Amino acid sequence: MIIIRLMNDFIPRAVQPQLDAHLEVMPVVVVAGARQTGKSTLAQRFAPGPRRFISLDDLDAFDAAERDPDSLLGGPDPVTLDEIQRAPDLLRAIKRHVDNDRTPGRFLLTGSANLALMARVSESLAGRASYLTLWPMTRREQLGLGRTGIWEDLLSIPDSAWQEIVAGHAAYPEAWRAAVRRGGFPDPAAHIETDAGRSIWYDGYIQTYLERDLATLSSVASLVDFRRLVRTACLRIGQIVNQTEMGRDASIPQPTVHRYLNLLEVSYLLLRLPAYAVNKTKRLVKSPKLFWCDTGLALRIAATDPAPAHLENLVLCDLLAWRDSRSDPAEVTYWRTTTGDEVDFVVETPDALLPIEVKATANPRLRDTVRLRTFRKEYPKARAGLLLHDGETVEWLAPDVLAAPWWRVI
Repeated sequence: MIIIRLMNDFIPRAVQPQLDAHLEVMPVVVVAGARQTGKSTLAQRFAPGPRRFISLDDLDAFDAAERDPDSLLGGPDPVTLDEIQRAPDLLRAIKRHVDNDRTPGRFLLTGSANLALMARVSESLAGRASYLTLWPMTRREQLGLGRTGIWEDLLSIPDSAWQEIVAGHAAYPEAWRAAVRRGGFPDPAAHIETDAGRSIWYDGYIQTYLERDLATLSSVASLVDFRRLVRTACLRIGQIVNQTEMGRDASIPQPTVHRYLNLLEVSYLLLRLPAYAVNKTKRLVKSPKLFWCDTGLALRIAATDPAPAHLENLVLCDLLAWRDSRSDPAEVTYWRTTTGDEVDFVVETPDALLPIEVKATANPRLRDTVRLRTFRKEYPKARAGLLLHDGETVEWLAPDVLAAPWWRVI
């Protein structure tokens, strides 16, 4: 696949329309995501109108935020504050300013932590802020298309038209292992062309996270234990989270595993995919599946070769970027029964239920449709099943299951 490098090395992002919409309504808009996903670039290039840009990575700005936050935030122009998690006490000053003037778009905040999960931050912004997530780049963003996969197209047309729409879309064939190794962080995905160069970048990334970001979020008694837990998590991609087993593998107690996983999730590095159930309350108690925010980073940490679970992770990252770039609500879950029947992903919108299975095979067979068809028998109102594979054909393997190359969809 050829990565498109646009003028000034800026690649449009799928979440941009939502950023515009939120800034027109809310006095505070928070764009969060893992470090180096492109939040600062998005905030500087896409936020409309004149804005003051303040990076709290800058020591002078950080010192001003600590000593005189009202002067830092004052002035007629809207303000963009980059890496807000470094100075969470600044949120109290923002609250005061917003309570006096609720002009939409006054404050655009970016952060490398999930502020909604940080108690003192979420309390300060309650009723004043909306949240957006910027995930690592999708394949179609890397191509300069500024979008995610064709999920919206599939949901907006009858199942009978799927084959035509999938086959008719512009396709960008690629070996899935190459896509997995490249990942989606802008620098290694769009600007570094060799695996060796990407490895150097990923090593620096995890070192920065351990030495800087982690210290901002919480104290970790043993970085050695934390590193071991991180590697254990990367080796369990696509598996149901079992904290006791992870603790045994990493030689750390289960309560510490629980705390470290929460830190990784707050940092947007770890993803815990919930289980699907009609009763949404039950989803909260069912065991989630473990995934990573970026396949290239996960491979580097685990020091392993791409496996089918990484292709599954790649598809999930595209689905999450799609979910968080649309205006209407959507949920992405997985489905598993007590008897072992399982579907990789279930996409739920207010008016649709779409089951998706991912197979790293070039020759899908009828037997590969069994789980999708079992799901549809359990939930008759579901859309046809979508089986993503590594081949080249788009065909109905069963009357209610369309097989399509993964690279034609994401």
